This record gives sequence, structure tokens and C-alpha cells, in this order.
Amino acid sequence: MAVLSPETPTNSLLAAHKPKRSSSRVWKAFKGNKKAWFGVVTLLLIILAAIFAPVLTSYPPQLIDMMSFQVGPNSAHPLGTDSVGRDVWSRLLYGARVSLLVSLVAVTINIVVGSLLGAVAGYFGGSVDQIIMRISDSILAFPLLILVIVAVAIWGSSLLNLVIVIGLMSWPSTARIVRGQVLSIRNEDYVAAATTIGAPRSRIIRAHILPNTLAPIIVIATFDAASIVLLEGSLSFLGLGVQPPNPSWGNMLSDAQSLVILESMPWLWLPPGLAIALTVLSLNFLGDALREAFDPTSHR
Repeated sequence: MAVLSPETPTNSLLAAHKPKRSSSRVWKAFKGNKKAWFGVVTLLLIILAAIFAPVLTSYPPQLIDMMSFQVGPNSAHPLGTDSVGRDVWSRLLYGARVSLLVSLVAVTINIVVGSLLGAVAGYFGGSVDQIIMRISDSILAFPLLILVIVAVAIWGSSLLNLVIVIGLMSWPSTARIVRGQVLSIRNEDYVAAATTIGAPRSRIIRAHILPNTLAPIIVIATFDAASIVLLEGSLSFLGLGVQPPNPSWGNMLSDAQSLVILESMPWLWLPPGLAIALTVLSLNFLGDALREAFDPTSHR
């Protein structure tokens, strides 16, 4: 790290030593990745289908058609109906809203909490770092699915509880990654310059450290979103997530567990299964592409 003297123009140093990302380099690496475009297009189609669900289907997701119980795909019901006569296509589209909403809000909580705690731990170090990291280790010692099942069983399985519990239980991995980034960033000259001119620590973290951890945070958020889609589906499948009659991809799979349905009624389990698989696959492809784009050593 450079030695600062009274003659050092600290404001210039702040600007000169601030890491600069080449947006053109990142975009060039990203746009040349076919998996990235598969992920973007697939995810965009799923999001648009969820947003325009009322336009794309003629039936509310909870409407029971007394004349159509477990009928196969036809002109009235493109993906058939379930065991109580509800339209599978409608429930698939509205279920996308639930899965995407849970993933978006839980990832936001995860990233905000994890980034702030990781930045504080890395910047201040000492006992603050030890306390935050030991709490993180304690949470990471247990599988996330088990922790969420226990928490939801205690506080209830409403959609709000599900989102909050998943978000608050999944921050430790984000905090550890951000902490590692901050440990290297805090030794940069522009951080020393900001300290020298008397900038408050909170401003240094907010204005100089966190913005320079955005690349790994974006990648983390993408992979965590995929994991949360799977987690929500697992919890709903087990009856601890979104509760019927509200639709979600997980409880649609839960309704199709019998051997008869698996063998002779694929329209009940194949659409939600494919929806989960495509969403997770597209998010993982997008995350891989972003990681390669932000990492200059991965470019050929």
C-alpha cells in the first residue's frame, strides 16, 4: 500500500486507485456465451408468463370444474385438469408467480443481510469479525432445508413466514464471500485515502467497499435464486410451504404422488417438474456466465 504524506492529493488518489471494471469486456464475454442467452431467454419467458397469467389462461387457479376431473389435455384445458377439476395450465402460471416471488424476496433479504454483515466483519475485524463469523458457522453447521423446516414448523407455513425464514437462514454463505472480498479491498490505497481525509467508517463501507463487491454479490444472488426455487418446491411438496388451494409448483407435484398418476397422468406432474428444472437450469447458466464474464482470468 502506498504511503500517504500530507502533500498527497487524497481526492485524486480516491479517484485514481478506485478499481475500474471494463463494462465492454464484461459484455463481450457475456454476449458470446450461448448458455447465458439460453438462461436469459428462458427466464424472461417464465417471468412474462407469470406476469401475464390472467391473460394467458381462461380459468382462475382455484376454480373447480365439476364436469372435468383428471381429464387429459384438450381444447378447453391445454394441460388437462387435476384430481378436483382445476386447470393445470392456470395453476402452472400462477404457481410461477409464487416461486419467483419467494425466490426474489428471499434472495434480496439474503443479499442485504449477508453483504452488510460480511462488510462489517471484514472491515472492522477483531471481535466483531469473530462474533459474526461464529454465528455464521453455527448456521452453516446445519443443512438449510432442516433449519427452514424447523423454523416453518414453529412459526407457521404462511408465504410471508416462508420468505422471511429462507432469507434469514441463507445469509451466512453470502457474508463469508463478501468478507473475503472486503479483507482484500480494505488494504487498497483509495480506502486508506478515504480514512486519511476523515471519512466516516459507515461511508467508507457504503461508498467505497460495498460497490466494489458487486460482481461476486450478483453471481451469488443468481445461484442462490436457483437454490431457493428448489427449496420452496421441496417445502411445498412436503406440505410446509405454500398451502393448498393456493398453487405452487411444489404442491402441484405433491398432488401427483400416486403410482396411477405417475404412470397414466403425466400432465399432472410433468409441467411443474419441467418448470422447476428449466427455472433452476436457466438461473445456473446465467450465474455461470456472469461469473466467467466478471472473472478476467477465465477469458480465452
